[in-house]
Amino acid sequence: MEKKYNSRPLIAHLSMFGACAIWGLMAPLGKDAMTHGLDGLTMVSMRVAGGMLLFWIASLILRFRRPKTNTQEPTPAKEHVPMRDRLKFCGAALFGLVFNQCCYTIGLSLTSPINASIVTTSMPIFAMILAALILKEPITGKKALGVLMGCSGALILILTSAAATTDKVGDIRGDLLCLGAQFSFALYLSLFNPLIRRYSVFAINRWMFLWATIIVIPLTMPHLLSLQWSAVTVAAWWEAAYVVVLGTFVGYILTMIGQRTLRPTVVSTYNYVQPIVSVSVSIATGIGIFQWSQALAVILVFIGVWQVTKSKSRRDMEREKGLKDQH
Repeated sequence: MEKKYNSRPLIAHLSMFGACAIWGLMAPLGKDAMTHGLDGLTMVSMRVAGGMLLFWIASLILRFRRPKTNTQEPTPAKEHVPMRDRLKFCGAALFGLVFNQCCYTIGLSLTSPINASIVTTSMPIFAMILAALILKEPITGKKALGVLMGCSGALILILTSAAATTDKVGDIRGDLLCLGAQFSFALYLSLFNPLIRRYSVFAINRWMFLWATIIVIPLTMPHLLSLQWSAVTVAAWWEAAYVVVLGTFVGYILTMIGQRTLRPTVVSTYNYVQPIVSVSVSIATGIGIFQWSQALAVILVFIGVWQVTKSKSRRDMEREKGLKDQH
């Protein structure tokens, strides 16, 4: 009998590559939109409100989708989320969306898309530090070396931005805000890990984006009303649509598909796609300038992240100890 080919791993790899390529392109496109009529606060408002609408519309579509006859698994839209967890999603939205997207988007408006995308890859380093502090994960020599190298790369990037005379090279304020965005998202993963493991990505994001919209829009509404909308170019509108639809909605769904099949360490390696795409597009369009110091920062951050993601977790160590005890 001919073996049936399993296409799930291939689909998972293509999904993760697609998501990271989308996010890599989002940095230069978002930067260009924020130099042609839009700004950081406006882009944040569009992302949270647009993401909220798209995830709730997708949930309604899934609700009326015909279920598969050979499975007992409920559709994501029909998941019951008790009121207690709905309120917890408010806290998750603060760290996972509001602080994260505000810091990243406003940081991107100040610094170069190259620096913003390089800093984005540092998130596993922050996640490891917070996991050690909050979840009591052990810090191995490999993890410590990875953190040291990653921090050295980030420091080089920040010092380069501090000496820069143009935001095409970087801006220290934007770099620090983008670093803050990664710290915020890592804190979200550490604090709300049990909550986000309990539900599907559609359930998580429709509630998180709803809370984020409730928090952000009242604060940014005076700014949105005073904005000169007529000054926004047609190209900027298309770039903003890319950020909202592909960068915020499609990217999250593709990541969900990849994470269901691939190991976390494999998923983490796809983060390296983002700066490659961002650097290539930024240089080609003249939005950013790539210097030797940034290349050194990329190498240090990449090696640091690789060391952290490849090192053993507490669960891995306990499993190995259990196997040794059995023998």
